Amino acid sequence: MGLRHARLRLTNARRPELAPVEVDALADAGALHLCIPQHVAIQLQLEELEKREITIADGSKRLVPYMGPVMVSFANRRCYVGAMVIGDEALLGTIPMEDMDLVVLPGARQVAVNPENPNIAVSIAKGLPPAAR
Repeated sequence: MGLRHARLRLTNARRPELAPVEVDALADAGALHLCIPQHVAIQLQLEELEKREITIADGSKRLVPYMGPVMVSFANRRCYVGAMVIGDEALLGTIPMEDMDLVVLPGARQVAVNPENPNIAVSIAKGLPPAAR
């Protein structure tokens, strides 16, 4: 399927007067969270909220800073999340992708706004009753 990248604009939600940072983030449906490199956290002057233990691709565990809040913008969508600080490139996981109603289009090799909902993000607030599934 290959790698997909998304151009994101990241903003410190508590310090909107700071310039946003634009990053090319690897869209990874196997990851959950937004991950950013240390230099992005420094530029955004993010506050460390806590440490979190994460499992990385090779199965090993690491303790990393969890910082935020971060406003993530893509096309006509945005969401607010915390970010794990790790690695040398930004990574867009499924939590912010779901929150913004984004999809990966394998044929076009891109991340896009869900074409079924082009004007507003749509989400599920509660599960369907068992009979409706």
